[in-house]
Amino acid sequence: MSEQHKLQRIAILGGGPAGLFMYKRFVESDLHPLEIEIFEKKDFLGSGMPYSTDGASEEHITNVSDNEIPIIFSSIEEWIKIAPKEILERFNISIDSFNEYKVLPRLFFGEYLSAQFKLLNDAATGKGITTKIHLNTTVTDLIDDKRKKKVGVKVGEQEVIFFDKVIVCVGHSWPKKHEGKIPNYFDSPYPPKKIAKRFNYPVALMGSSLTAIDAIRTLARNNGEFIHQNDGKYKFVLNENSSKFKIVMHSRNGLLPAIRFHLEDSHLGKDTTLTRAQMLRNTNKNEGFISLDYVFEKNFKDQFKEKDTAFYHKIKDYTLEEFVDAMMSYRENLPPFGLFKKEYEEAEKSIAKRESIYWKEALAVLSFTMNYPAKYLSAEDMQRLQKVLMPLISIVIAFVPQSSCKDLMALHDAGILEINAVGEDSYVENLPTGGIKYHYTTDAGEKVSEKYKAFVNCVGQPHLSFDDFPFQTLVKEGTVSPAKLKFKSNKAGRQQMENGNELVERNGRGTYFLRVPGITINDSFQVISNKGKANERIYMMAVPYIGGYNPDYSGIDFCEAASLEVLYSLKGKKNPEN
Repeated sequence: MSEQHKLQRIAILGGGPAGLFMYKRFVESDLHPLEIEIFEKKDFLGSGMPYSTDGASEEHITNVSDNEIPIIFSSIEEWIKIAPKEILERFNISIDSFNEYKVLPRLFFGEYLSAQFKLLNDAATGKGITTKIHLNTTVTDLIDDKRKKKVGVKVGEQEVIFFDKVIVCVGHSWPKKHEGKIPNYFDSPYPPKKIAKRFNYPVALMGSSLTAIDAIRTLARNNGEFIHQNDGKYKFVLNENSSKFKIVMHSRNGLLPAIRFHLEDSHLGKDTTLTRAQMLRNTNKNEGFISLDYVFEKNFKDQFKEKDTAFYHKIKDYTLEEFVDAMMSYRENLPPFGLFKKEYEEAEKSIAKRESIYWKEALAVLSFTMNYPAKYLSAEDMQRLQKVLMPLISIVIAFVPQSSCKDLMALHDAGILEINAVGEDSYVENLPTGGIKYHYTTDAGEKVSEKYKAFVNCVGQPHLSFDDFPFQTLVKEGTVSPAKLKFKSNKAGRQQMENGNELVERNGRGTYFLRVPGITINDSFQVISNKGKANERIYMMAVPYIGGYNPDYSGIDFCEAASLEVLYSLKGKKNPEN
């Protein structure tokens, strides 16, 4: 019997969307016979944090539609034909009027994902794949047995179960640092039920991303009511006992995220990733590094040569910094809500005509395709990516759904919602008695210190550091290592270290490195030891712990792409598309 056809015992840690896609890959593969065990700390599979009550309430919606979601077992349009009637009625979903181009309630999407797990489980049974599911189960550690070539999954304090391979698919993590210690201080708006209460005073938010919009939708509905008037206007009215309620967003750029429009490529150019051959040619010319400028040229500028020649000629000579400056200057020169309303009208036309706003779509493609080469950037280019490009990307590709836009505009028109631009020197001072003081400098140079009785951190999923990694035996034995990137110029690295950059370190050979969030992984998502060796038994798809090498959190798209790379690795093959 060949190695490939020996019985393999596989553990998937995490039963959310990442675990779901990994399970799909196994069910559809020829890697049989298999025994798969799925470990999930909650009492349900499929939905994960964003699409369950841990991350959503009735008022929250997806920012993607059915046509933009990779097929799992069946599409949403196909699934609703067999979905339980009570689920369709609860979310007011009609088989006859279903539109694959419209966004959906997040909790409904969670029901769909959970159903997909059940359908895949049935298919696995039909193929002779044994699946064991552990719900309400917390994995506390992983033990890599190099001699036996097995990985132990430690459950609770005692039991250890051994597997041939382990794929870590745990999803979002929101560490509590001050919440519970400082009254009315929230480290995140999740689960939303914790902020679903009356606030008869202003509430400060840090950030203006989709996470902030989640908080706004919950806060608003618990302190007032949105009304569709007879004249067609959409209005927000405060409750009597919340007459002093207000929401104040604080954003580094003072901008609101961009609005959902029609995508020409609903799956955002997954075939535009640089191939290994292209990367090799570029690294050979660039002292072993992938050039960020090369990625910008190939994965962004070149897309316009045929699809938007006028725009291409406008930007073809721009450097990365010049392009970002041009785009940000345009946005920053308009009042935030004035720009928001203008982009809303532009997006409405895009959807009505089914015509893309192509430069925004191309930027989303660039963001997704940055995941693959990011680990090969020099430290200098990673700093450029983080400081220059990602702030623009984070605004433009948020794709705020239209109903959320209507909420924000109605709140602003009612004088309930405003946004403050804060500089890099801004900080939050926690008040032991409750709430915070927000310290920042305005664009005019005025130093401001404002006190708020309530505060919600809405910066989104944090990139967790190596110190946050949960499986401590892997850390102690050097099975995993902190992610870092080498400086192309030792002089630049030395200068940053001398200037006090605590993320810069020097090894014994005098080479300088930049520490980035999370652990080191390779292209196949295998963890890398402190000796630089890939582990053939442990794969890491948990985005909070690989954020340094995967700067774009693309949700479902990321889960689909990463699971495919893992499958090819397990089969001992290279992805032919790279």
